[in-house]
Amino acid sequence: MIIGITGGTGCGKTTLLEELRKLGATILDCDRIYHDLLVRNRKLLTAIETRFPGTVENGQLLRKKLGDIVFTDPQALQDLNAITHAAIKAEVIRQLEGTDFAAIDAVALLESGLSELCDLTVAVTAPEDLRIARLMSRDGITREYAQNRINAQPREAWFRQNCDYVLENDSDIPSFQSKCLAFFHTSGIINATPPVGEGLDTSLTPTTIATLYSREGQDPPLRSQMIGGTPI
Repeated sequence: MIIGITGGTGCGKTTLLEELRKLGATILDCDRIYHDLLVRNRKLLTAIETRFPGTVENGQLLRKKLGDIVFTDPQALQDLNAITHAAIKAEVIRQLEGTDFAAIDAVALLESGLSELCDLTVAVTAPEDLRIARLMSRDGITREYAQNRINAQPREAWFRQNCDYVLENDSDIPSFQSKCLAFFHTSGIINATPPVGEGLDTSLTPTTIATLYSREGQDPPLRSQMIGGTPI
């Protein structure tokens, strides 16, 4: 099974990925793959430098400088994606060879075509103020820069519309871990009944999974719902 994980920056996808790792999934972090390619794929770096002069110095990409350009200019971001997506997808396909259970972590999972490799797709969402706070703390950036990064990505409603499932990460880590475990059972990733009294939020039982958001095979009222959140 190949699971595609997406969602805006600062939503907390790492927690979901770590829970999948515990189940034995191979995790393919497309951001890390991109950075590795920048080191060993000179053709890719040259293409970025040609389109965005001044963003490469001594063979190193100046990420902050590039970010200042693409996070405020939709066309520039589109041009960057056109350069990078094909290279990243090719590397993901290579790393998936011989893998039976994997998760692909990519903000641009859908736009890049990586979702075509997946058996199901999951978006992680979170309130914008919480995302900004996480980004400022994690990356040591200003509120303005964090806001620009969020603004450059699709809105939450877009992820809900286009992904098979949605998990809302609007609380602390243990609470979200419980949502992840409940989701693994109800989605069939784990074919067992969720354990009771072992750290799992037992309010998230099969009976209450009217909050499960699924794009496929659901009546309209259920399609507008998600785990851990309110109806759209």
